[in-house]
Amino acid sequence: MTAAWIAGTPLPVSDVDTREQELRSGPASTAMPAPNSSEGRQLRRWLVQLMAAERIIAAEADTRHLTATQAPPLEDLADRPGLLQLGSVAAALVSQNPLARAVFAAVTDDITVDDARIKRYHASNPERFTRPFPEVRDEIERILLGLARRRAFLHWLDTKTAELVRLAPGYEHPGDPSQPDHTHRH
Repeated sequence: MTAAWIAGTPLPVSDVDTREQELRSGPASTAMPAPNSSEGRQLRRWLVQLMAAERIIAAEADTRHLTATQAPPLEDLADRPGLLQLGSVAAALVSQNPLARAVFAAVTDDITVDDARIKRYHASNPERFTRPFPEVRDEIERILLGLARRRAFLHWLDTKTAELVRLAPGYEHPGDPSQPDHTHRH
C-alpha cells in the first residue's frame, strides 16, 4: 500500500507506520492522539506531508550537491516566532533536519531587502525603534531579510510539493476540507 508518490516514487504506508511508531515510543508519546481516532488519522496525514517534504529536500540537496555540513545554524534562519511563521511541516524540517537548512539557505540565497523597505519599516514602527535609523538599520534589515527568506522557502516548498506529490486516498492534506477528519471551522 502507498500513502503518496513523490516524483513518482511511492511512499509506502509501512514507512508511515514506522515513523508513527517512533513518535509514539518517543519523548512526546503522552501527547500523541489515540491511534485510529480522528486526531490519530490527522497525525498520519501530517506525517505523510512531512515525509514527502523530507524527500523533496533530499532530492533538492542532491541536485544542488548540498550536504548537512553546509547547513547554517537554526538561529541564523529563524527564532521561535519565525518557525511558527513557516507552519508545522516546514518548521519541523528546518528545526530537525540540517539538510533542510542547507536547502533553505541555497534556495533563498538571492533574497534581498532594499533600503526603501527598511526605511518604511522603521517609519512604521516608531514604538519599536526609538534610536535613530542609522543605529537600527542593520537590525531591521536582519528582521526583514529573515521574514523574506522564510516566505521564499515556504513558497518554494509549497510549489515543489504541488508539482511532485500525489497523495493516496485517506492521506489527504490534514487541512483539506474534503477529507472526513477535517476539523478547522470558522
